[in-house]
Amino acid sequence: MKAFSISRYKKESDLKLLNIPEPIVKEDEVLIEIHAASVNLLDSKIKSGEFKLILPYKMPLVLGHDVAGVIIKVGSRVNNFKVGDEIYSRASDFHIGTFAEFISINEKDVALKPKNLTMEEAASIPLVGLTAWQALVEKYNLQKGQKVFIQAGSGGVGTFAIQLAKYLGATVATTASEKSFDLLKNLGADVLIDYKTQNFEDLLIDYDFVLNS
Repeated sequence: MKAFSISRYKKESDLKLLNIPEPIVKEDEVLIEIHAASVNLLDSKIKSGEFKLILPYKMPLVLGHDVAGVIIKVGSRVNNFKVGDEIYSRASDFHIGTFAEFISINEKDVALKPKNLTMEEAASIPLVGLTAWQALVEKYNLQKGQKVFIQAGSGGVGTFAIQLAKYLGATVATTASEKSFDLLKNLGADVLIDYKTQNFEDLLIDYDFVLNS
């Protein structure tokens, strides 16, 4: 299969398009024909070596964490998916590689793609959506009536976190440039701060939680 790979950590180097063997499907994995993959800041940081102490990958490395596609093979112990299912996923650490034609992923990391989303839309969701969920729900347990400050509201994590926090009943403040204010209002932000001209520390008081990704 074709895949985009790096052979060493370097910020300015290009990804190399290579022909590599198709993945071997383990008994608890599904083989996905990739229709779309999104590029995250995490991919860039791994490529430049910023995460090599936390995530010591072996080279060569196929990058890419987010994927949407169609299952074309299932392992012998897979119970929740079948061939032909349209799915999306955030491949787990040390099992990434969505910048390719195929990837094999443990079924616990896979979900059925919502029917009202395109492949491209679905592929944009997993990493940023899970980041927002883990921060606001699993780590902090954000409650109705609390106040949360989400920095960089117009970014990938920010746009999801604003919507999730509002769904949970919180008051949301966020920073962005003024050109993004209309978007963020539509997503539910209550307090909008122009980071270019305003200091959030002068405007916000008694907030329960801060998310700075």
